Amino acid sequence: MQLSVVIPVLNEENNVEPLLHELEETLRGWDQVEVICVDDHSADRTLEILKSRSAEYPWLRIVRHHEQSGQSAAVRSGVQAARYPLIATLDGDGQNDPYDIAQLVAVYHREKNIAGPCLVNGRRLQRQDTGWRRLSSRLANGVRRRLLGDDTPDSGCGIKVFARADFLDLPSFNHMHRFVPALVRQRGGTVISVAVNHRRRVSGASHYGTLDRLAVGIVDLVGVLWLARRAIPPASNVEQECNG
Repeated sequence: MQLSVVIPVLNEENNVEPLLHELEETLRGWDQVEVICVDDHSADRTLEILKSRSAEYPWLRIVRHHEQSGQSAAVRSGVQAARYPLIATLDGDGQNDPYDIAQLVAVYHREKNIAGPCLVNGRRLQRQDTGWRRLSSRLANGVRRRLLGDDTPDSGCGIKVFARADFLDLPSFNHMHRFVPALVRQRGGTVISVAVNHRRRVSGASHYGTLDRLAVGIVDLVGVLWLARRAIPPASNVEQECNG
């Protein structure tokens, strides 16, 4: 099994060490696996803790942004740095359960031979967030599903599995991580939602406020709608001729 786990982190000094310990337990026995933590220019001890654990965890790699660039940029940096063709992503706050990686990978391998790119997307059935955050997420997902037709009930869930090449073929823009299912479908791909565990945040707070996400989400939604109207569908009538 060749797998790169990409985790964007920003000011998660109290969460990153327990997450690494869980990953050590979860990934034990996997032959070829790496975990890439992308530090988005944290202002606390997150980077220091990651560096101090790199000798203990030989599968750990660290990517560092020299300025804060956002979650989507951090995910893309990690995927670009990945050595292996299959990617799993997790949020760095510990709310995603690393033990769910195996089931998403199994679903991916079962479905990957269908036409086009394949994305396995987590679905948090019992979100351990505030009522306001759950409501705002439900509304945002509903609007995205209705306008983009991505048929994904929880497109913002941080735990996903996909092919590295497929992800790097998607357009790159700020906040694109919330629209990956729609972008995959625009390319004739398949998105499969799988129920996953979700845990309460033990320490710290979300670095992206609800109103901020709503404001940028409207702009991004218009952009993704534009991309959907301009997308070139996969060609089914192409024949390649070779000389000689």
